[in-house]
Amino acid sequence: MVASVFKFGRYLLLMLTLCLLVACDGNQAVKGFVGTDIAGADFPKPLALTDHTGTPRTMADFKDKVVVMFFGFTHCPDVCPTTMLDLKNTMKLLGDKANEVQVLFVTVDPARDTQGVLAKFVPAFDERFIGLRGTAEQTAETVKNFKIYYAKVPGKSENDYSIDHSAGMYMFDKLGKVRVYLSYAQKPEDIASDIQKIL
Repeated sequence: MVASVFKFGRYLLLMLTLCLLVACDGNQAVKGFVGTDIAGADFPKPLALTDHTGTPRTMADFKDKVVVMFFGFTHCPDVCPTTMLDLKNTMKLLGDKANEVQVLFVTVDPARDTQGVLAKFVPAFDERFIGLRGTAEQTAETVKNFKIYYAKVPGKSENDYSIDHSAGMYMFDKLGKVRVYLSYAQKPEDIASDIQKIL
């Protein structure tokens, strides 16, 4: 438990440092974002995972769309389904503009979140949403690349476990550049507001 809290603290400090470095960057921030403006930040490696239909995906596939990326797992009892529901309602608020947005749900639990499980879970919120997964190694590399905290929490049996993880969202512009980091529990109205600013 102490190690888990320590690791979470390290990731939180890393995120805050990232935000401060961006704030010192020469880029002028767009005023009025609800989330943290992290324009100018970058990730060392491009996204490369497989979607819930079995198709390999990279960020290049979503060119000309604002991408909202959320990391979670389907067995999550509250945070993940709540966030996905918020994103569903966000799409409703955007109206026709929703077609210019791509929501990506990246699983941190590839052992249980198989292609079939993701195919049932993710589109159930909105048929346009895409679930992404990789091998255990690809998942570890992806979460590290995107500075996401996650840690397995043992349960009563080998397959009965939970996962502590970062619950925020990244927003990318139509050129694939990261623009905003939104923390957990933002209202759909606020999420939609930031998307509209990026659009």
